[in-house]
Amino acid sequence: MEFRVLGALSIEEDGEELIHATGKPRQLLALLLLNEPRRVPAGSLITELWDDAPPQCALATLHTHVFALRTEFARRLGVPRDLIARDLIQTRGDGYQIDLGEGSFDAGEFQSLRHLAQALLNTGDVLGAGRVLGEALGMWRGPALLDVHHGRLLRAAVAELDRARLDALALFFGTQLDLSRHREILSELARLVVRHPHDEELHARYMVALYRSGYRTRALEVFDELRRSMRDELGTAPSERITRLRHVMRVADAAAVDAASGYGHARGA
Repeated sequence: MEFRVLGALSIEEDGEELIHATGKPRQLLALLLLNEPRRVPAGSLITELWDDAPPQCALATLHTHVFALRTEFARRLGVPRDLIARDLIQTRGDGYQIDLGEGSFDAGEFQSLRHLAQALLNTGDVLGAGRVLGEALGMWRGPALLDVHHGRLLRAAVAELDRARLDALALFFGTQLDLSRHREILSELARLVVRHPHDEELHARYMVALYRSGYRTRALEVFDELRRSMRDELGTAPSERITRLRHVMRVADAAAVDAASGYGHARGA
């Protein structure tokens, strides 16, 4: 089976979608997946589904939702429901755990590729790291769990995934700058800084790509836009690192900009 959360929630076998549950059962399934392989206590599941105002029958209703999910899996896979309870959606103490067995899980694979890319960067293999990061980022089909309601716990888990995606994007564009592919990444970075107006790492990479491509004035404007956005919306200011990068772009040459940004040319090619 293929379990996917980097976009809409999807569980497929042989290209056929297995689960069409909506509402709270879908929300419950999503939380179990993002905690795999850990057990999720019933109390945490109740908090996710009803926040601080659970009904008196919350525990019984939770059991009903689990029963419905097991029934749907069993029907779609053509196996007894007891088999699903034993091998897939398992009761563990006062909670539940999902066991993916040999199934593929896009969030887990994304994290593994991200860590592999970092290990390659640590050895100086910029080209290999860029390829791995491109593969990892290509697994995203949209915002994580875009079709699932997020309670308190899912919001936190999805925010962690989103942060990991932004970190991977920053690493990827860093490899492209190291390989002197600044012109190739300009348009994508332009879109990303609009979507993430407070992300300094993406803004710094966009500034370097613009500067190297001959757009020094625009690079400085990008910093001004970041500073204004952070001031007006967050009440903060850009970090010393990106502020220094902007200063170097104003007064120094390309070599000094590369030194300030931390990106060389064609390393690992």
